[in-house]
This record gives sequence, structure tokens and C-alpha cells, in this order.
Amino acid sequence: MNLILIGMPGCGKSTVGVVLAKALGMDFIDSDLVIQRKMNARLSAIIDQYGDDGFREIENHINAELEAENSIIATGGSVVYGEDAMRRMKELGTVIYLKLSYESVEDRLGDLHARGVTIKPGWTLRDLYNERCPLYEKWADLVVEADGLRVREVVKFVREYLGDC
Repeated sequence: MNLILIGMPGCGKSTVGVVLAKALGMDFIDSDLVIQRKMNARLSAIIDQYGDDGFREIENHINAELEAENSIIATGGSVVYGEDAMRRMKELGTVIYLKLSYESVEDRLGDLHARGVTIKPGWTLRDLYNERCPLYEKWADLVVEADGLRVREVVKFVREYLGDC
């Protein structure tokens, strides 16, 4: 069994993923780190070199080939643009959307480019949020309303969903 975490940048996928992996005795995979390792570059450098569309193609391809067992997988926020990648995630396990309000996302994020966030020229964070949220909902098997929750509360919610508490 694998659990795949999706959601906006800053929603806590990596942080929750590590704690959840420890709590469940599972491995942890950060798909952004897999991309960086395979491309031998930071996400922001990949975006600079290939552009947003090129990065999304790379992200889709690498995630579509991901192999995992007994793992928590924290994906990049833009993974939901890749049909191949998301079909693969659904094959690998349960997809969990860590949902935050726009205000919470805005509060948590700093420099989008430095974080390796792909965004269309001229777009605001609000535009990006409005485009992505329906995609997260589309692919999710479980939605965790994470506003105001601490990491341990999100982990407890997921464990209860899995029947592991």
C-alpha cells in the first residue's frame, strides 16, 4: 500500500509525509527530490531551462514511471496537470488531498520561483489556486481539510481513515 499526498505548495505534503511515514512504519518519497536527482538540478533551474510547460512534461514523465511499495509519496503541487502521472499515482495507492484555503496558502508561501512553483506569466497565486483546486478534487480519494490543523492532527485523521488507530 502507498499513500500519495497532493495539494498546493505549502500545504504540508512533505512535512506530513515524513511524520505519517514514521507513524505507519513506511518509507517516504518526495517526488520533487526524485525529479531534482534525475535532472541533476534544482526545480527552479529546471523551470528556468525548460519553462513551465517543459517542466510539467518532465514532471509528468518522471512521476508516471515512479515505483514505490509501502511508501508515503509527497508530490509536487503541479503533478495534477500530468494525466499519465496521476493515473500512475492512482495505481500506486490512495491519493490524499491536503486542502487549504487560499488565505492559508498565501500566508505559507514566500517566493514562488525559489520554491520551484510553476505559474503562467502574468498569473497571480489566486489564479493558480483557482485552476489547481478542481484538479486536486478530481484525483483525490480522500480530502483532508487541513486549515488550522497541526501536523499530528492531519496524521491522526489519515490514520483514522485507514482504520489504524
